[in-house]
Amino acid sequence: MSIVHSSLEGFETEVIEASDRTPILVDFWADWCAPCRVIAPVLERLAADLRGRLSVVKLEVDQGENMKLAGRYRLRGFPTVVLFHRGAELGRFSGARSRADIVDFLEAHLGGVYAR
Repeated sequence: MSIVHSSLEGFETEVIEASDRTPILVDFWADWCAPCRVIAPVLERLAADLRGRLSVVKLEVDQGENMKLAGRYRLRGFPTVVLFHRGAELGRFSGARSRADIVDFLEAHLGGVYAR
C-alpha cells in the first residue's frame, strides 16, 4: 500500500479500525507548511519500504472539517506525525525529521518493524 489520503469522514475506518491490522503513521499536515513539504518524500519512501508492515496516512488539516481532528488530538504545530496501533496512539513527533530519526521512532514504538 502506498500513502492514503484521509479526512475526518474516513478517519475512523482508514486509521483507527485499520490500525487493528497494521500500524498506521498519520501525517497531519498543511499546504502552507514548509516542514510538511520536507517530510513528505521521507514518509513516501518509508511507506514503500514498509509496505505490508506499516501504512502511512496523510491528513491535510486545513481541508473542510479536518481541523476537528487537529483539535481532538491536541496538535500544536505541523507537521505532527502520530503512530496508531490497535486503535490507540503509540507516540508522536512534530516537525520535519530525517529518515533515520523516523526509523528510530518506529523501532522504539514497534520493536523491529523495520528489520523484518
